[in-house]
Amino acid sequence: MSGGVPGRSSRARRILRGPRPEAVPGLVGRAVALVGLLDIAAGVFPRFRHSRMHALAEVLPGSFGPFAAALSLSAGVLLLLLAHGLRRRKRRAWRAAVALLPAGAVAQLAYRHSLVGLLITIVLLVPLVWHRREFAALPDPRSRWRALANFVLMSAGSLVLGLIIVSVHPHRTLGDPSLADRLTHVVYGLVGFEGPVDYQGATSWTVAFSLGALGWLTAVTTIYLAFRPEHPAARLTEDDEVKLRELLTKHGRRDSLGHFALRRDKAVVFSPSGKAAVTYRVISGVMLASGDPIGDVEAWPGAIERFMDEAKAHSWTPAVVGCSETGGEVWTRETGLDALELGDEAVVDVADFSLAGRAMRNVRQMVKRIERAGYETRVRRISDLGDAELERIRRAAEDWRGTDTERGFSMALGRIGDPSDGDCLIATAHKADDEPGEYGDLKAILHFVPWGTDGASLDLMRRDRSADPGMNELLIVAALQAAPKFGITRVSLNFAMFRSALARGEKIGAGPVLRAWRGLLVFLSRWFQIESLYKFNAKFQPRWEPRFIVYRATTDLPRIGFATMQAEGFVTLALPLPRFLRRRRSAAERACAHTVTERDARAA
Repeated sequence: MSGGVPGRSSRARRILRGPRPEAVPGLVGRAVALVGLLDIAAGVFPRFRHSRMHALAEVLPGSFGPFAAALSLSAGVLLLLLAHGLRRRKRRAWRAAVALLPAGAVAQLAYRHSLVGLLITIVLLVPLVWHRREFAALPDPRSRWRALANFVLMSAGSLVLGLIIVSVHPHRTLGDPSLADRLTHVVYGLVGFEGPVDYQGATSWTVAFSLGALGWLTAVTTIYLAFRPEHPAARLTEDDEVKLRELLTKHGRRDSLGHFALRRDKAVVFSPSGKAAVTYRVISGVMLASGDPIGDVEAWPGAIERFMDEAKAHSWTPAVVGCSETGGEVWTRETGLDALELGDEAVVDVADFSLAGRAMRNVRQMVKRIERAGYETRVRRISDLGDAELERIRRAAEDWRGTDTERGFSMALGRIGDPSDGDCLIATAHKADDEPGEYGDLKAILHFVPWGTDGASLDLMRRDRSADPGMNELLIVAALQAAPKFGITRVSLNFAMFRSALARGEKIGAGPVLRAWRGLLVFLSRWFQIESLYKFNAKFQPRWEPRFIVYRATTDLPRIGFATMQAEGFVTLALPLPRFLRRRRSAAERACAHTVTERDARAA
C-alpha cells in the first residue's frame, strides 16, 4: 500500500462505502410522490366518471364530499413533502407516511369512490411497513430559517394550486370572473373567507374546503417548523479546537488548508486513536468535508471511517472538496468513492521568488507605480498588533467586503484577530491622506494563516474601493519579501478552479471540445471569477498543486456542487440582515468576545 496507509479488507471497504442509494427507500419515495399526486388530483379535479355509487352519494349529507376532497388534497400535499425524506431513509418521514397513506386512501374512496386508488395505497403500504428497518436515518440539523422557507414555498404552491381549484369548474361557475377575481378568491379562501367567485350547488363548499385545507397546511407546517426544538448544525467546541491545534502542531505542514479546519462553523469526527480528524459541515443533506484529514496519515482511515459512519447514520451524501492528490488517493481507496480534479492551488516558494526578469515585469511596474504614489506596507504577526489597531482592521475588513455574506469555507478561516490566532500574518497597506477616512491611513488588508511552522496560506484580501488599483499585488509582494524574517519558506495563494482547462484551452492546437469548455468557463467567469483568479495567481509564477473533489456517484455532483456554493457563500437561502444591523451585531459579538477574553485572562 502506498503512502504509508494500511490496507483494508474488501468487507471493510464495503462498509466504508457509506450510504449508497438503497433500492427500497428510493422506489418507495417515488411511489409515495406518485400517490401524493393522485391524492391531489382527486381533491382538485371534479370526478370524471359516474356510477351507482356516485348516484347514491348524492342523497348522503352533502358536506361529506367537500370534506373528503379537502382531506385528499391535504394528504397529497403532505405525501409530496415526505417523499424526499423517504428517499433519504428518514425515520420520521416513514412514520408520517404510514399515517397519511390510509387517510388519503379513505378520502379517495369516499370522494371519488376509487377502488383503484385504494388498491394502489395498499400495495404501497405493505412494502413500506415490511421494510421499516430500512428507514432508520436520524434527523438533519435544522434552524428557524426552515419555517420562513416553508412559508414562502407553501404560500406560492398554495396560490398556484388554489388557482387551479377555482378554475376547474367552468360549468358550475356563475358569471365570467376575471383572473384577478379568481386570484382574490384564492387568497380569501386560504385564510377562511368567502371570495368574489360563486358556484352552483355544493361546488362552492368543495372549493372553500379545499382552499381552507391549503391555508391550514401552510399555517400548521410553518408553525410546527418555527416552534419545534432546534437541532442546529454542530459547532467546533473548545475541546475539539484544542485537539485540532495539537494535531496541526505535529502535522500541520502536510496540507496548506489544514488551519482552515479551525473554522468554528464546522463539526469534527476523530479517529478512534485521536491521532487524526475530519472536519465537515452539513448543507442541504450533503456532509461536506474540506481539505485533507488532519493529523497522522497512518490514522486517516480511522477518521474517514467515522466520517462515513456519521453520513450513513443520517443518510447524508458524503463529499470532500479541495483535498490534495494524496488525500484523494486515501479517500478513494478507503471508501470506494470517486475523485475528480477540481482545479489547482498556486504555491510560491519564497526562495525562488523575485521581481526581476521579463515574466515579472507587469507586477514589478505596478508595485513601483503604487509605491511612488505614497503607499507603504507593513507585514506583522497578529500577536504584534495592539487592540485598537486590530479592532480598526476588523471593522475595515467587514466594511470593505464586497458581498452581503462572508464568503469562504474550504480556504477561509472566517475571522481576524482572534486571541488564539496570534501566529497568523497580516499585511497592510497605508497611505497618509489630507483628509483621513474612517480607518485612518489603512487602505488594504491581506490575512494569512499558518501552514505548519514554515508556511503561510492566504485567507482573505480586502481593500478600500477608493484606493489605487494593484493593492493586492503590492501586499502579496510585500508578504513574500518579508517571509524569510518570519521563517516562512512557502506561501499558498488563491485556488484556481479548472486552471488546467483554461491554460490548455488558450494554447495553439487546442481541440474544439477543449476550446468550447474554456469558452464556457470564461463566460461563467462573469459571475464566479474563474478566469480572473487564474490570471491573478499566474502573475507570481507559482507552482500548481492539483486539488480534487471526492464524491459517491455522478448523480450526486449537482447536489454537491450546490451545497459547495452555499458553503462558500456564492448562494444563500437566508435573507441577509441590513448592513447597519449587521454592524451592530458584529460590534456586540466583538465586545462579548473581548469580555470573555479578559475574564479568561484574569482567571489564568
